[in-house]
Amino acid sequence: MASEATTLTVPGPHGGREVRISSPSRVLFPEPGITKLELAQYLVTVGDAFVRANGDRPISLQRYGAGIDGDSFFSKNPPKGAPDYVRDVVVTYPSARSHPQLVIDEPAVAVWAAQMNTVVFHPWASRAGDPDHPDQLRIDLDPQPGTDFHDTVPVAHELRRVLGDVGLSAWIKTSGNRGLHVFAPIKPEHEFLDVRHAVIAAARELERRMPDRVTTAWWKEERGQRVFVDFNQANRDRTMAGAYSPRALAHASVSTPITWDELDTADPTTFTVRSVPERLAAVGDPWEAMHDEPGNIAPLLAWWERDLGDGLGELPFPPDFPKMPGEPPRVQPSRAKKA
Repeated sequence: MASEATTLTVPGPHGGREVRISSPSRVLFPEPGITKLELAQYLVTVGDAFVRANGDRPISLQRYGAGIDGDSFFSKNPPKGAPDYVRDVVVTYPSARSHPQLVIDEPAVAVWAAQMNTVVFHPWASRAGDPDHPDQLRIDLDPQPGTDFHDTVPVAHELRRVLGDVGLSAWIKTSGNRGLHVFAPIKPEHEFLDVRHAVIAAARELERRMPDRVTTAWWKEERGQRVFVDFNQANRDRTMAGAYSPRALAHASVSTPITWDELDTADPTTFTVRSVPERLAAVGDPWEAMHDEPGNIAPLLAWWERDLGDGLGELPFPPDFPKMPGEPPRVQPSRAKKA
């Protein structure tokens, strides 16, 4: 029986690379009928913007062998048989264990990842050449039950003002789901823990300005119907879907950079694998110049120290992290009261 496989020619810095796509008609998104080949073609079309946003970073691949309705797993290091143009970098995880992690340097690597059934791409906040020092401050605005995307919009605008008050330039994208991701380019001068503290400082200031709309409460039972600022996404080895990455949702949404002028009328459900290439061709990449003028987190760290002096200490870390200095007990408040 003849193989169904096909080949895509992928433009890039080294000319056109031929990337083999096996089972091209495999349906990854059943509702719109998007196949493995169509996903690979999407990554060819958005390749330059995708690599600009996610390239030269340690990255995790979220792979779905049977489509988005099936099981997934995370692939961090290049598997055996990867093309010779796929490289890795050794990174250190919170456990202190070191391991090679995949890096995307050109569109052909992203297309090869699609051949490996990757749907979602999760890049680190640091560069491959200096993985211990983030060059992006990332803030995840996560609407809680009873709120939705539209509730995150005024919060994002106020967060932009908070970051502007400390000299940071804010850039925004849809999460591809219900929330928003706000990024600020920073100089890679601080370790992950410092950047986490900078995010907490910004989040607490945002919470003070919008107490009825924003929460930094780690425990879900304390959040209420507010937008949660997920500070733990700033930790080492914690990632969010990259810009122009598809999400494993029924309508094949894409985490899409937008301008601040677009935010008030943005509808994240309209940014999909099928619509984003046309959008990119029409309006360009809103994040193209993001890293032209990186900022400094020193003012946010001064806020962190101020809050420490006022009695606001460390916040809980994720459950798989080792116990951290100054961290409060990782006990759900309602259970602590019963105890």
